Amino acid sequence: MSLPDVWFVIIAVLWTGYFFLEGFDFGVGVLTKLLARDEQERRVLINTIGPVWDGNEVWLLTAGGATFAAFPDWYATLFSGFYLPLLAILVCLILRVVAFEYRAKRDGERWKRNWEHVIFWTSLVPAFLWGVAFADIVHGVPIDGRKNVTGGVLTLLHPYALLGGLTTLSLFTFHGSVFTALKTLGGIRQRARITAARTGAVTAVLALTFLVWTQADRGNDWSLATLVLAVLGLLAAFAANLRGREGWAFIHSGVTVVATTATLFLALFPDVMPSTTDPAFSLTVGNAASGHYSLLIMTWLAALATPLVLLYQGWTYWVFRKRIGVQHIPAGQIPAAR
Repeated sequence: MSLPDVWFVIIAVLWTGYFFLEGFDFGVGVLTKLLARDEQERRVLINTIGPVWDGNEVWLLTAGGATFAAFPDWYATLFSGFYLPLLAILVCLILRVVAFEYRAKRDGERWKRNWEHVIFWTSLVPAFLWGVAFADIVHGVPIDGRKNVTGGVLTLLHPYALLGGLTTLSLFTFHGSVFTALKTLGGIRQRARITAARTGAVTAVLALTFLVWTQADRGNDWSLATLVLAVLGLLAAFAANLRGREGWAFIHSGVTVVATTATLFLALFPDVMPSTTDPAFSLTVGNAASGHYSLLIMTWLAALATPLVLLYQGWTYWVFRKRIGVQHIPAGQIPAAR
């Protein structure tokens, strides 16, 4: 395997880690409006991700930085052609951070409710737009001979891309529902399981349609294998949730997220951005990569840094592994963002 191939795999792993971890973050953010019944329950939901949401976003920063360094042409074409959707995601992520922090600064009901609206929408919009963006990347966009994406934003909003957005939104909401059931106590835990059952049914229809469409459009034997794994993982998560086995449900919903992301990257390879204008204009692992020496240095740095990041994040999740409920948040106490 050549170094460009290795870095394609590394970038795929980074995006997979981001969607696995930030996926349930986004799902919990959406559930603040769909699941919580009062102020204390909203605080419980936010506190389930309070210690980890910022660490989860490190995967996004690393994926973006790795793409810039390993595949500069891919990065340039992607960020110029997808400028408005990616800008919308960036604005949402910034406002989401502000909402988590500022919500705790005052004890007024209106103040907190307004920031809760921000948390909901800045979780929902990125969860949808990431699916749109990756569906466009896999399906292909009009790229000319100068490696520029032609056409406007509406070019990116075709049926396959919109289905991809609905799939990631429903999948992340299901993933967040299962995580909530795993991390909470009492009534909110029971309602999270009911919500997981409902969102799981919707996710099954959307995900199966999207993945089969992907396989028919650009699939291969490897992507077919991960497609089957994604479907089996979703069914297993659904069944485990119905039996009240929250731990297994979360593991299997995570398998679904991982396998779905792997399906997209396996269907994409060896392209990194196919051109619908002319296949000769497509960006590939070979023609979009940095030089050998740059990739070699990056590989050594990644080998040294990655275990440290994994150990740190694993330790964080272990420390904050216990369930929480409304009894842990006395009424009238100003909520903590972390």
